[in-house]
Amino acid sequence: MRSAHIRGSLVAAVSAALLLTACGSGGPEAADDAKPVANEASEAPAEEEPEDEEPEEDEEPEEEPDEVLLKAGDESDQVRELQARLGQTGVFEARPTGFYGDTTTGAVAAFQEANEALEVSGTVHESTWELLLQKTQEPTQEQLFPREQVMGYGDNNDQVRELQARLVQLDHFEDNPTGYYGNVTKVSVESYQRAAGLEVSGIVYDDTWAALKAATKQPARDEMFVPVEVPEVEKETPAGLDDRCMTGRALCISKTTNTLSWVIDGDVRMTLDVRFGAEGYETREGEFTVYWKSRDHHSTIYDSPMPFALFFDGGQAVHYSENFLQNGYEGGSYGCVNVRDREAIESLFDQVNEGDKLIVHW
Repeated sequence: MRSAHIRGSLVAAVSAALLLTACGSGGPEAADDAKPVANEASEAPAEEEPEDEEPEEDEEPEEEPDEVLLKAGDESDQVRELQARLGQTGVFEARPTGFYGDTTTGAVAAFQEANEALEVSGTVHESTWELLLQKTQEPTQEQLFPREQVMGYGDNNDQVRELQARLVQLDHFEDNPTGYYGNVTKVSVESYQRAAGLEVSGIVYDDTWAALKAATKQPARDEMFVPVEVPEVEKETPAGLDDRCMTGRALCISKTTNTLSWVIDGDVRMTLDVRFGAEGYETREGEFTVYWKSRDHHSTIYDSPMPFALFFDGGQAVHYSENFLQNGYEGGSYGCVNVRDREAIESLFDQVNEGDKLIVHW
């Protein structure tokens, strides 16, 4: 029994010793025994092949933003310089004001459009300003602050009339004001500018106008619009008219020219062909008055129509005659003045008033 117990203990001890040896927990010798034998393959970890890498692209440097220097709505001395420089290039024709408005925007856009390197925006970026500086010169004081022309050759208005009246006050203009700025006014302005110590140009700039106004008083209306006496000219009597026909309203009938003229204050309004009474029935000459008008008159004495009759002496009248229209001067009337143009005599009938003069003359 006891021997069996001892044998069991021995087996347990041997097993424990073997277990410790297999785990390599022994001494240095045991460590050597733990090394792999020479004929055993020892696999080294495989090196990973690098994957194909795409070449890195060179990064382009970022462009600096094109800074806005001037834009619509700005108001400054630099805007005035901009306008003066644009004026040198021919795209800005107005006077520099220092205000960046629509006119300046359009001029900037025109300058940009004329230069392909620039973006057309109407706004002054740094690139636009630099190119403008290259293409222009430093503006002069006259370019930055040009004189304003107030009046010049060819103007025709009341302001020119005032200018002339003021020059009259200083004995630089000898004629009556006319309102027209011609050679006479130009010479007079030059005379004043010379006397006042101003630049002699013959053009009224704001400095000339200011100096002239300071040296004179506001002209009265009679100074600007000088009354002119117009002599009365007697109207020449038109050929074939009697002098008695030149005043008032008159039917002027000439036996010399066989014409009737409707005259108002010497102005001939209408002339008609007429014929007179046949032999033994002559139309009487003299100064008469239209005493009766009869539109659709019919002669009871001669039983003949007398349309548009204007009676002036008893039974004698001016009227339309179909016979005159048909036969011309081969026939004659019973003393009346015949008219052959029906439309014209109808118009005359409507214009003539009873009481108007009627002159029959040679």
